[in-house]
Amino acid sequence: MSPQPDAIIRIKNLRLRTFIGIKEEEIANRQDIVINVAIHYPADKARASEDINDALNYRTITKQIIQLVENHRFSLLEKLTQDVLDIACDHPWVSYAEVEIDKLHALRYADSVSMTMSWCK
Repeated sequence: MSPQPDAIIRIKNLRLRTFIGIKEEEIANRQDIVINVAIHYPADKARASEDINDALNYRTITKQIIQLVENHRFSLLEKLTQDVLDIACDHPWVSYAEVEIDKLHALRYADSVSMTMSWCK
């Protein structure tokens, strides 16, 4: 029997506020961001179980992301994205992770500016 493809956890449109940017106004005021995360892992145990310990706990991951974003200041979208990606790929079961963060209203005439980064085991 061939191995199953990875399961994918998607955290969609996590809306948070943080200090992000280099302009005086950005340093003084929190801004809205939207985070999307995709985490791939085998889920071999969880496929045949009802035990949370056999699954990757997306609630724990989301809480870590919220704590990071709400309790830190960031000058660069790149640094924020990398820090969230570090949380997403921290668990040893993770085989691939991707993070996209939108900084809303960063440019006139644009809904947002986003940064995407990924990691592969």
